[in-house]
Amino acid sequence: MEALRFQVVGEAFKKKPLDVKAPSERPYEYFGKKVFNREKMYKYLPKQVYEKMIDVIDNGARLDREIADAVAAGMKQWAVENGVTHYTHWFQPLTEGTAEKHDSFIEHDGKGGMVEEFTGKLLVQQEPDASSFPSGGIRSTFEARGYSAWDPTSPVFIIDDTLCIPTVFISYSGEALDYKAPLLRALHAVNVAATEVCHYFDPAVKKVTSNLGWEQEYFLVDEGLYAARPDLLLTGRTLMGHDSAKNQQMDDHYFGSIPERVAAFMRDLEIQALELGVPCKTRHNEVAPNQFELAPIFEETNLAVDHNMMLMSLMKKVARKHGFRVLLHEKPFAGINGSGKHNNWSLSTDNGILLHAPGKTPEQNLRFATFIVETLMGVYKHNGLLKASIMSATNAHRLGANEAPPAIVSSFLGKQVSELLDHIEMADKDFLAMTGKQGLKMDIPEIPELLIDNTDRNRTSPFAFTGNRFEFRAVGSEANCASAMIALNSAVAEALVDFKKRVDARIPEFEKKLAGTEHSAKFHAIIDVLREDIKTCKPIRFDGNGYSDEWVAEAAKRGLDVEKSCPKIFERYLDPESIQMFESLGVMTKKELKARNEVKWETYTKKIQIEARVLGDLSMNHIIPVATRYQTALLKNVDSVSTVFPVDKAEKLNARNLKIIEEIAERTSAIEKGVEELVNARKLANKITDEHEKAIAYHDKVEPKLDAIRYQIDKLELIVDDALWPLPKYRELLFIR
Repeated sequence: MEALRFQVVGEAFKKKPLDVKAPSERPYEYFGKKVFNREKMYKYLPKQVYEKMIDVIDNGARLDREIADAVAAGMKQWAVENGVTHYTHWFQPLTEGTAEKHDSFIEHDGKGGMVEEFTGKLLVQQEPDASSFPSGGIRSTFEARGYSAWDPTSPVFIIDDTLCIPTVFISYSGEALDYKAPLLRALHAVNVAATEVCHYFDPAVKKVTSNLGWEQEYFLVDEGLYAARPDLLLTGRTLMGHDSAKNQQMDDHYFGSIPERVAAFMRDLEIQALELGVPCKTRHNEVAPNQFELAPIFEETNLAVDHNMMLMSLMKKVARKHGFRVLLHEKPFAGINGSGKHNNWSLSTDNGILLHAPGKTPEQNLRFATFIVETLMGVYKHNGLLKASIMSATNAHRLGANEAPPAIVSSFLGKQVSELLDHIEMADKDFLAMTGKQGLKMDIPEIPELLIDNTDRNRTSPFAFTGNRFEFRAVGSEANCASAMIALNSAVAEALVDFKKRVDARIPEFEKKLAGTEHSAKFHAIIDVLREDIKTCKPIRFDGNGYSDEWVAEAAKRGLDVEKSCPKIFERYLDPESIQMFESLGVMTKKELKARNEVKWETYTKKIQIEARVLGDLSMNHIIPVATRYQTALLKNVDSVSTVFPVDKAEKLNARNLKIIEEIAERTSAIEKGVEELVNARKLANKITDEHEKAIAYHDKVEPKLDAIRYQIDKLELIVDDALWPLPKYRELLFIR
C-alpha cells in the first residue's frame, strides 16, 4: 500500500502539461461553432420559419408545430455536415446533473435499406423512461412514462457525434420532474410582473429579461492521487486528512500565476466551451491551493443555467484528458476554503435598461429605487426559502464557515444606496438625487484617477448589491443554478405584483388630493408604497460582518431564518407563504413542491449514508490495520531496546515509543467504538419510513459521529510512520507542480 501511495505521488509530480493547439481563428470566429444559433438558423431554415423561430425565442410566441418539420430538417442538415450521427433530448432531472438518451438518425427505408431521418415529432417530444429518476412519489416505480419537450429558447448544440436538444422533463400526469420547467415559469412570471411595473416609467417596455452571470469555483486534483483516495472517489470530499503545514495562510495562491498544467487545461476547456457558445471571460487562481475559478459574460438566465450545466460536464471530461479530476464538492478539504458558485443576477428591459442600475434623473432613480426595494421585499419575505434553495448536504459544509456567506440570508446595499432608501423613507428633499461613480485621486502622479463604484463589496453578505446587480453568493459549487433562480425570480415577481396592485389602488386617491401639484398622482402613489416597503424590509438589510456571533443573535431578533439543520431548512418550501407564492405565479403546485422536498430529504440521507459507509470501511480496513502495524513495529523496538540496554537506560529510551504505542491503542479503540456507534445510529435511522424524519435523524444522530471518528484518524496521521500511511495526504493532494 505504501509503495502505491509513493508511486502515484511521484507520478503526479512528474507530469507535464499537454500541448493544447488552439484553433487558427480568433475566439470570436469559432465562438458558437457547435451551436445551432441564429446565424445557423438563418442559413439552414426557410425565411418564414426562421422569422417564426425568432418570434418564439424573443417574444415568447407559441411554438407552431407546423414549422417543427422544417426546423428539424435544417438542424439535421447542419448536424450531419458536422459529423453527427445521433440526437438526444438533454434535460436536467432532480439528480442535480443532466440526463440524455441517444438515438441515431437511422430508420428503415421500406426497401430493405436504411435512411437518415429526423422529423419535427422527434425534435419536439420524446418519451424517456421516468421510473428511475427521482420523483418524490409523483410517479410509482411501475409507472414509467415521462415526456421530454423541446425548449426552443435554448439553442441546440453538438457534443462529439450527438445533437443535444435542451428540453423540459415532465411526468405522464403533467408535473415537472426537472429544474428547467419551473425555471421557465418563474422567468415568465418575473417578466410579466416587472414589465407591468416598468410601464409606470416607460410605457414602451415590452419585455423584462432576467440575467445571470455565474462564477464557477472548483478544485483540481491529480487523477492518480484521486484514485488512491476512496473517499474522494465515492463522496467527492476527503472524509479524513490532517491540515498541511502550508495551505492558504500565505494568501499566495489567490490571483497568483496559474500553474503550467492548469493553464493548459484552462485553454483546452475554454476552446471547447467557446465552441459550444459558453462565453468564457475570466479565469484565475482562487484562495485555496488547487482551487480555481471560471466566469462567463452575463446571459439570459435560462441559457446561463444550461451553459453552466454543460460546462460542469465538460470540465470533468477535459480534466481527465489532462490527468486531473475536477472536484465540485463545496468543501472537499477541511481547513481551507470551499467552493461556491456566485450567482450575479439582474433584470433588464428589451430597450437595454438595467433596472438595478442608478440613473441620471430623479425619475430614473425612482425606477431604480423601486426595483431595489421590491427585490429586497421578495428576499425579506422569503429569506428562509432562498436559503433552502441553495442548501444541500454538500453546501452545508461550506455555509457559515468563515470563507463563505453565513447560513442567514441578508442583503448588503452599501452606503449610497442605503442613504437613498433612508432619504425616501424620511421624505427628505431631493431624496432621489444620487451620484454615480466618483473620482478617487491618489497621491501617486503615475496613477490616473480611479472611478469608484456606488457600493463597496461585502464578502460576508449572501445577497449583496454590487453596483447594477445583486450577487447571490451562497449558491454551491456543484448546484444547479436553476434552484436558486426559481426561488429568487419567483420571490421578486410576487413582490412586484403586490407593489403594482397597491400603487394602482392609491393613484385615484392621490388624483383627488393633489390636483395641480408638481408631481403626478402616480409619482406620489409609488413613493407612498415604497416608504411602506422600505420600512417593512429593513430587517433584511445588513452591511456589517455576517461572520460574527453578534449577527446571529441580531438576525434572530429581526425575525430572519437562522436555522442551520439542512433537512429542517428544506421545510421552507412547504411553508404556506411559499406554496401560495409558487401556485399564484404558476411556477409549481403544492404537489410538485411536496415531491421535490421528498427528493431533497432522500438525497440528503443517501449522501450522509454513503459517507458513513465509506468512512467505516476506510477506518476498519485501511487506518486501523496500518496503525496497528506501526504499533507492532514499535513494540518490537521496545523489546529490542529492553534486551540490549540496562533497565534504567531502556526505560528512558523507550519512553517516547511507549507513549506513541499507548496513544495508538487509545485512538484505534476510539475509532472502533465510533464506527460501531455509527453503524448502530445508521441502523436506527434506516428504520424510519418518513423521509423527512429520517433525514433529520441522519443530520442529528449520524453525521456528528463522522466528525468524531475523523478527529481520531487525523491525530493518528501525525504519529504513524509516513511510509506506512495508505492515503495521499493533504500536502500531496493540494499542490500541483
